[in-house]
Amino acid sequence: MPTGTPAPPVFDGVADVIAVLVLLAEFGMLRAALLPAQIRLYAGQSLLLAVLAAIAAQQRNVPDLYALAVLSAVLKVLAVPAVLRRMLRDTGTDIAGSGVLGVATRTLCALLATAFGFFATAGLPIRAAVLPRTALSLAVAAVLVAFILMIFRRDVVSQAVGFFSMENAVSLASLVIAATMPFLLEVVLLFDLLVAVVVFSALIRIHHNRRQSLSTRKLSGLRG
Repeated sequence: MPTGTPAPPVFDGVADVIAVLVLLAEFGMLRAALLPAQIRLYAGQSLLLAVLAAIAAQQRNVPDLYALAVLSAVLKVLAVPAVLRRMLRDTGTDIAGSGVLGVATRTLCALLATAFGFFATAGLPIRAAVLPRTALSLAVAAVLVAFILMIFRRDVVSQAVGFFSMENAVSLASLVIAATMPFLLEVVLLFDLLVAVVVFSALIRIHHNRRQSLSTRKLSGLRG
């Protein structure tokens, strides 16, 4: 007669590990002083999600997810970082704008947001035999940390990277909740990211051409 606790499914264990790494990458972006470092962390975070999509395709027998993994890798690991690096070369700026608060205070706020997101999600009455609850809780925490990054960094590139990484956290949550969602819907989510990249690229160029800076401090002059 078998005894002891059964081992978790392979996908659950891998999803938990990748969710932890995605959250750590989010903290790395929050602390990074150089914009290229933030872009590298975003590319690494996106690669982790592409790997998770491929594992979900194999473990849950959803062939469409292989295509999603390839599309995600091409768009998020290669195309988006390349666009951001090109804009940095054009602007000649590598240093991220100073944050509203110090690094220690920002990190503490992110830790509090992580704890809130993790335990609040864990307390929700969500029950499913194939749902990696820990990965879902970490994904929600990563969304909140991305918000912290967008709010506390005063340069448009950091805020764009924060928005893109928040999309990564949402994608992580969708993979662990509903990996079998229709492929067309998943492609629509990637198309939304493409639109966001175009919009942020235009905003960054316009802002730099007018202010000769990537800092958003001078935008306070637009207040009514």
